[in-house]
Amino acid sequence: MDTRELQLFLSLSQTLHFGQTGEALHISPSAVSRTIKRMELEVGHRLLERDNRSVRLTDVGRQFQRYASEALGQWQSFRESTELDKQHLRGQISLFCSVTAAYSVLSPVLEPFRHRYPDIDIKLRTGDQADAIDHLLAGDDDVAIVARPDKLPPRLRFEVLTHSPLLFIGPAMDCAVARKISLLLEREVAVRWEDIPFVVSERGLARTRLDQWFRSQGCKANIYAQVSGHEAIVSMVGLGFGLGVVPELVLSNSPLKEKVQVLEVSPALTAFAVGVSASQQRLENPLVKAFWDCARASYRGDF
Repeated sequence: MDTRELQLFLSLSQTLHFGQTGEALHISPSAVSRTIKRMELEVGHRLLERDNRSVRLTDVGRQFQRYASEALGQWQSFRESTELDKQHLRGQISLFCSVTAAYSVLSPVLEPFRHRYPDIDIKLRTGDQADAIDHLLAGDDDVAIVARPDKLPPRLRFEVLTHSPLLFIGPAMDCAVARKISLLLEREVAVRWEDIPFVVSERGLARTRLDQWFRSQGCKANIYAQVSGHEAIVSMVGLGFGLGVVPELVLSNSPLKEKVQVLEVSPALTAFAVGVSASQQRLENPLVKAFWDCARASYRGDF
């Protein structure tokens, strides 16, 4: 089985659509189907369940997806280690981070990295930072800028670059939520947090820590809205929909930061440790290792 077949299978496992995969690889859907059947014969199991309306991976198909991703990663590392000399690296790495991390945490790294390795291209993908660890574990990206989870999967390495406190924020505008919070804080009475609406992340480390905080207060969160990404929390809080919790990095880089106010809430939430993460296997790739070392040196002032 050659690498082109593995690449085809990985593409199909993501799109779950023979036509889209064929279009992306410039072959016909029937050619995609024939390749998959040939692979299933070689593996000895069905990799996909398909009918007239849907395509989905079988249990063996999901196992084979992980194998294909790891095999292609090893092949890429082997090719690069034989084709690249130690003095002149060239090629491409895939990096995942949130939009905020792209122009805050990542920004100090890119200039020295580009200067030192002008022939290494970075394929940057942005999204919710809550997805970063899953991207690395699935082999979708080589490296990520992410907040360190409370339990880092054993396959992953993590290098702390900076820290970002988690802040409680409320609307700066005159609205019902702001007046209620101001009145309670002025009277210095115990706040009934279950009476205050919150805008929260759907998932991720900030949501986990906020849920733990509410349990420590012996109450349940009054959730007005759940959103994807911290940037949207700043926006909705600024519009007066409720309180929220965001990393300081997000707030300081937000164009809407003047529309919210930081609240002094005790006990404070544990700060984020923000850094670079990759699997040990991907760090054997000289290109990924070069980015890793450059990120660490940038924040330690070694340049």
